[in-house]
Order: sequence, then C-alpha cells, then structure tokens
Amino acid sequence: MIIQVKGKVKFPITIDPSVWIFDDRKIKFLDAFSEMKREEEEDHAKKTAEMFDLEVYAQKKIKPPVNKSVRRYDREALLSESYVMPLKPFIEHTEVAPDANEALLHTKDEQVVLSLHLLNNSYLLFAKDGKPLKEDGPVHLYFADGSNKDEPIKGIQTIEIR
Repeated sequence: MIIQVKGKVKFPITIDPSVWIFDDRKIKFLDAFSEMKREEEEDHAKKTAEMFDLEVYAQKKIKPPVNKSVRRYDREALLSESYVMPLKPFIEHTEVAPDANEALLHTKDEQVVLSLHLLNNSYLLFAKDGKPLKEDGPVHLYFADGSNKDEPIKGIQTIEIR
C-alpha cells in the first residue's frame, strides 16, 4: 500500500497513504473540485511545503502536519467521508530535475504518461467512505480540474519522473 516516486529527482521518496487520514492537508473529495477550496488548499500547501523545507534544512525530525487532537465527532467523519491529498507538495519535496518534463505512472494494469504540470495539479484519493482503497488502490489520481472525475487513474504503484 505504498507508492514510490523516483526517476529524475534528487530525493526519491516512498509515500504511505494509509497515514494521510490524520494529515491536516487532506481535503474532502467533494470539496476538492470547488474553485474557492482549491485556492485555499494551494495556499495551505505552499505554506506547509515552506514549513517542511525549513524543518528539513534545520535538520530536525521530519513530521508531516498532523491533527493535534481528533475529537469524537471528527472521528465519525473520518470513518465516513472520502478524502484526497494534493500531490504537489510531495513532488516538490523530491526536487525534480530541471530537464524532467513528464511522469510515467505505473499502475497494476497499465502505464500512463502525464505532464509534470498535470501531475502537480492532481489529487490522490486515498480513502473512500472512510476506508483505504484496497481493491484498486492504494490511490486513485484525479486532475484538479475534475476532467477525469468519472474515470480516475487507479492502482498507482510507482510515479517515475522523466
């Protein structure tokens, strides 16, 4: 249930979507495609990435932003909602090589080529109705413009930057 990001990057990473349910950067699936929410998310993602970079350069223990306390009613929502995570902060963290211009997504069934711009402006669905995507997961990729909302890219196992 992990995803590797590798290829023309300075820092290859492994992403574990199973821990994102407690991450403050997650967005409700239905909210992800509203214009105002997307702008707020981009601002939040940029601030979060800046804070993350500061921690890395200060050589402190790396921790993603995590909810400090999950209240009881929040737990019910966590177990019933569908959530996506913006992909951009993760791709930025890898420090993509300047000559890279596309990404090859290795899925269980096929390989899909995307531009880096499209990849950076995408969401990964990691929880549907509060449960991890086991059957056709670990994640589904949705473009931020919602153009593939009915047919996401499923079963992503590796993201190779080329």
